[in-house]
Amino acid sequence: MHLRDFFEPQAIALPLRAASAAEVLPELVASLGLDPRSTQALLKILVRREELGSTGVGRGIAIPHGRSLVVNRVRLAYGHAPAGFPWKSIDDRPAHHFFLIVAPPIEVSNQYLPILGKIATFAKEPDVPERLSRLTTPEQFLALLDEKGV
Repeated sequence: MHLRDFFEPQAIALPLRAASAAEVLPELVASLGLDPRSTQALLKILVRREELGSTGVGRGIAIPHGRSLVVNRVRLAYGHAPAGFPWKSIDDRPAHHFFLIVAPPIEVSNQYLPILGKIATFAKEPDVPERLSRLTTPEQFLALLDEKGV
């Protein structure tokens, strides 16, 4: 399983257009191309998840995630916010890189947690935040994932 298999180019925002932290999740969810009703349902789940505890893992990276019936398979999105936004991250630093993970409540292939783990491992690599900051195209993003073997 490779992360690139779960990303579609339109779900890679380099950079995000969001002007505030409150606009990050709506923009990432919109990039998945869901209908308006599904989009709103998914946003409620993701906001509720953030209220339980921040998905900011530090080093400028956040991994918002949740399960919802609005998707029938694991879907990923990525966005880079050059200025960064407060995200209540574990290191109290702004988040610049957002990896969205959405999965159905029940998956036969059980990919949700392994994907979350792969992204977290990728995020811990020393050069990853800086390299992500230099990317300008979805192709470069996917190439970085390939290079790192995730």
